[in-house]
Amino acid sequence: MKMTDSSPAAQSEPPRSAADLVMRRILRLDVNAPRATPDDARKAFQTSILVATVRCLLMYIVFPFVLPALGLAAGVGPAIGLPIGLAAIVAITMSVRRFWRADHSKRWHYTVIGALVVVFLGVLVVRDFLDLIA
Repeated sequence: MKMTDSSPAAQSEPPRSAADLVMRRILRLDVNAPRATPDDARKAFQTSILVATVRCLLMYIVFPFVLPALGLAAGVGPAIGLPIGLAAIVAITMSVRRFWRADHSKRWHYTVIGALVVVFLGVLVVRDFLDLIA
């Protein structure tokens, strides 16, 4: 006779594929951690996209065009872009983790989008760093 766990926690956990378990390990999520809500995941997503958007607006509109046209802050882009880029990478990583913690139905979709944005931001962070040391 096979014994099963009939506790409420065991019954509420969704079955996870091997790929889900690997991703949870990569993201360092405890399998027994309390679940986040889909609302938490959406808020984290909105925050991370906002940070990345602010960075892009500053780096590609404000610093190269607006401020020099006003005679202000020419050449400060990399010094400000580097910490903003790093903050955006952290925010995106945190939001991906929340999507996974919430077992959100779109967690794989967001992980792909988040990874692409992190790669893009990583390139920009390296470029900003090289501009600063040059």
